[in-house]
Amino acid sequence: MRILINGRTVDQDFIERVEEISGQNIKQCMQCGTCSASCPMEEGMDMSPRKVMHLTQMGLREYVESANTVWICASCHTCEARCPRGVDLPRVMEAIRLLTLRKNKDAVDPNQLEAAVIDEAPQVAMVGCFRKLTA
Repeated sequence: MRILINGRTVDQDFIERVEEISGQNIKQCMQCGTCSASCPMEEGMDMSPRKVMHLTQMGLREYVESANTVWICASCHTCEARCPRGVDLPRVMEAIRLLTLRKNKDAVDPNQLEAAVIDEAPQVAMVGCFRKLTA
């Protein structure tokens, strides 16, 4: 179900699918910001993990999917370990990635990578990138 509030589409189905795939109750997040303060990757994100959770709770799928945060998340579980509510944010991030990938749009085109990147990047990083960023 989609609802329009203040010109923004609230996607209730997105909220339900994220909760179903992740196994997390995203409504438990109280927006304390501990996840963002703990995240070692936050500096490279265009949107903090706290903000991603907030927008996900609001069902603003377009904003969440347009951010690079879910792709930058290293799934190190530091946020989960420090979360006062026990929300497993890496599982939520993975659920958002899966829902985005199910649209069959690649975030990385292997044919467009420069030779220098391919030569310098560790093989495990390249494989992880392709698993995470291609449909």
